[in-house]
Amino acid sequence: MGQQVCMGAMLTCTFGAAPGSMMVLPMNLVLTGVPDANIMDSKPMMNVLPFGMCMSMSNPMVIAATAAALGVPTPMPCIPMTMAPWVPGSPTVLLGNMPALNNSSKLMCMWGGVIGVTMPGQFTVAVP
Repeated sequence: MGQQVCMGAMLTCTFGAAPGSMMVLPMNLVLTGVPDANIMDSKPMMNVLPFGMCMSMSNPMVIAATAAALGVPTPMPCIPMTMAPWVPGSPTVLLGNMPALNNSSKLMCMWGGVIGVTMPGQFTVAVP
């Protein structure tokens, strides 16, 4: 099933050099400590923040920097280019009429990176 993702979740990209953060606007009006995310919380630079340096050879900035360095692979600052929602999302929980985002969902970057959730931002604990 997976854990619900909320604002402050830690994300990683397969081509990013550092983890990024998940930002969620409080639009779904779920009464929790921090806003919960749904699959539509995938907007670059609004919901999905940069991952340090990008190493994808599909990224035009990386291609240009690598060409200028005479073929030596040269990472450039990450600017996420996410054009579609997270997939698959929760099959049973809706937030704002969309599937809730859980920690097993993935998001594709236009430069070929796969963005995943490494820390959902909230945890369930057993009370003794």
